[in-house]
Amino acid sequence: MKEQELNSLCKESLFQKVYETHATSIQDFLSYKYGNQFNPQDTVQEIFIKLWNNCQKVSLEKVKSYLFTLANNHTLNEIKHQKVVLKYQKISPASVSNESPEFIMEQKQFLEKYKKALENLSENHRVAFLLNKAEGKKHQEIADLLGVTRKVVEHRIYAAFKQLKSELENFNLK
Repeated sequence: MKEQELNSLCKESLFQKVYETHATSIQDFLSYKYGNQFNPQDTVQEIFIKLWNNCQKVSLEKVKSYLFTLANNHTLNEIKHQKVVLKYQKISPASVSNESPEFIMEQKQFLEKYKKALENLSENHRVAFLLNKAEGKKHQEIADLLGVTRKVVEHRIYAAFKQLKSELENFNLK
């Protein structure tokens, strides 16, 4: 027998070994890179189905690269699809709302109060607070960005939150 036939991915035992070796790491890679909203488990199953269908074309030496490339491309295609879906959802009439006019008015008033309260914060507190809450940066990332210690960043965020809470009714962030 040829060397290629011995290492053929079309052999069930070898395919099973490849699956056991790479499935978890591919799923983790997709979760870390794109989050769980694009179903990394389903993607892993789909790419292994593609691998099985193309088992004659893929060499054992290149299977890992092939799988990761397939997984990444599949997820990127899913993201593109979601963008198209969102684009067409935006086309629907935006003037229709289920909220009462009172709720919309209160929401606008609160937003105005919130903007004014943010303006009242010192620049250091506002920057640290917005980097953390609006952009989702971690305390250490903010500290590195601003050139201060992590404790200083934590203090600034806490002080900003305390001041916003005192100026705004029902102000609460998670």
